[in-house]
Amino acid sequence: MTSTDGYGLACVLAAGLALGQPAAAKPPLSASDWLSGSVQEPDNMSSWRPGDPRPPELRRRDIAPSGAVGPVGVTRLGEGNPDGKGTVSPRAAGLPPGLWGASPAPELARLIRASNPRLPALRRLERRILAAQLSPPRAEAGQEGALFLARVDKLLDMGATGAAKELLKAAGPGDPERFRRLFDIALLSGDEAQACEIMDRTPGVAPSFSARIFCLAYGGDWAAAALVFHGADALAQIDPGMAALLAHYLDDGYSDSAEQLVSPAVVSPLELRLHEAIGQPLPSSSLPLAFALADLDQNEGWKARLDAAERLARAGAIPASQLRMIYLEQKPAASGGVWDRAAAVQALADALLARDRAAVARSLPPAFDAMAAAGLGPALADMVGAEAGALGLDGRAGQLALWLALQASQPQVVQSPPADVQPFDLWLLRFAAGEPASAPPPGQGEPLAAALFPAFLGPSERDVPQGAAQLILADRRGEALLAAIADVDAGLDGDLPRAAQGLRVLRVLGQQEIARQAAVELVLAPVMTPPAGAGAP
Repeated sequence: MTSTDGYGLACVLAAGLALGQPAAAKPPLSASDWLSGSVQEPDNMSSWRPGDPRPPELRRRDIAPSGAVGPVGVTRLGEGNPDGKGTVSPRAAGLPPGLWGASPAPELARLIRASNPRLPALRRLERRILAAQLSPPRAEAGQEGALFLARVDKLLDMGATGAAKELLKAAGPGDPERFRRLFDIALLSGDEAQACEIMDRTPGVAPSFSARIFCLAYGGDWAAAALVFHGADALAQIDPGMAALLAHYLDDGYSDSAEQLVSPAVVSPLELRLHEAIGQPLPSSSLPLAFALADLDQNEGWKARLDAAERLARAGAIPASQLRMIYLEQKPAASGGVWDRAAAVQALADALLARDRAAVARSLPPAFDAMAAAGLGPALADMVGAEAGALGLDGRAGQLALWLALQASQPQVVQSPPADVQPFDLWLLRFAAGEPASAPPPGQGEPLAAALFPAFLGPSERDVPQGAAQLILADRRGEALLAAIADVDAGLDGDLPRAAQGLRVLRVLGQQEIARQAAVELVLAPVMTPPAGAGAP
C-alpha cells in the first residue's frame, strides 16, 4: 500500500465509517433500480462454522476472563413484520382486515409490482390497498417485509412520495432497505437536511461513502467530506461516475470548467441533487414520475413547475387542486401548449369565482377542449366538476359540466340537468347515482355502457369468472381484487368483456361504489382523454 493509500484509509477510519465490500462485489440492494446507494453491506463473518479453518480475523474472545456476573445487556425489540404495517385502518380503507388471507406474500408482491391502473377510481382503490394496515400474509422465513417494500415501491412509482413516506415511518427506518427509501424521498422533496438527519439518527444502518460525503458537505464540514472522499476513492469504494460527480461537488475549482459530466444511465435521487449542486441539472421529463416532484419547488421556473405538475396530475400523483393553484400563479408569458391551458383554466376559474353563469358557459368549452386534448380531462373534472355541475348550464357547456361532475364522482350536485340533456347523458347521471335497472338508451356512448351494464344486474355473484371464484373460495381475496383491478382497466384498451367480468368481481368483494364509478369513467374515457380523432361518447 502506498503512502497515499494509507493516508486515505486513515482519513476514512477517522470519519467513523466501517468499510464494506468492494463496490464491484456489492450485490444490488434496491427493489427499484433508481434508488440511491445510500447504504452499504458490512463484512459478515457469520458464515464460519466449527470445523472450518479459523479465519485470522476471528479471535477467541468468547472466553470469560472471570466468573463474575457480566453487565446486563439491553437489546431493542424487533419492530415486527412490516407486511402488517399501514397508515389507514382497514375500516377507513373499506377493506377486510384479512384481505390477504392465505395468499403467499411473493405472489401478492408480484401482482402489486405489475399493477398499473389508469382509471382514477381504480387508482384510488389501489392507493387504499397499499396504505391499509392489513393482517400480514403467509410468508416463508426470510420473506417478511418483501410485500411491504413492494407496496412502498409501487407508491413511489405512482409518484405518491408523501404516502410512501408515511408508510415507511409506520414501519420505522431501522431496516436498510426502508432507510434507503426514506433517504431518497427526502432528497426528492428537496429536503436534503432531513435526508441527512435521517442518516444520522438511524442506528444499525451503515451509510455509503457517497451519501456520507454528501451529508458532511451539506452540513458544512467540507474538510471531513474531502478527507472521506479521497480515502474512499483511493480504495476504490466509490463508483467512477459517482467519484467524478463528487469531485465536482467538493472542489470549487471545477466551477470555471466547461466540462460537462455524462449523466448516468439510471439516475438516483442523490445524483439528481449532486448534478443540481454543480450547476448541471438533469431534466426530469425522462426520469421516473417521482423525480418530477423535485420540479415543483418554488425555486424552479413557472414553466418547469407547470410541466411537472401536469405530468403528476395526469398520473393522479398530486391532487388536481395543486395543479389548479400552479395554473393560477402568473399570467401566461406566451401562447401554445401549456400556456394556452393555463390561460383557459384562469378564465374559467375567474368565471366560477364570480358565479357568472354566462362567463362559465363561454369559458368552459375551450378549457375542456384544451385539457382533454392533453389527457387532463379527469384533472379538470376534479378541479371544477362539482362547481360547474351545480350551475344548471344548458347547451354544450351544460353537457360538459354534466360529464365533469360525473367524472369527479359528484352526480348529486347536478340538481337541474340541462334542459336539452341527451337521453343517454340523463341515463348515465342516474346510473352514477345508483340507478337504473333498465338498459341504456341509444346514444353515442350506448355501445360502451351496454357492454358494462349487465355486470350490475341481479346478484353480484352471477357470472363471476371461474378463476376469481376459486381465489375467493380459497381465501385469497387480495389476489382476486388486484386481478379485478387489472381486468377493469383493460376496458380502456377495448376489452369490454374482460372489464365487465372485473366489475362483477369488484362488486362481489364489496367495492360496489368503485365498480360503478369505474364503469362511468370507462364510458366517459373517449372524451376525457380522447385519442386523436375520437369523438364524444
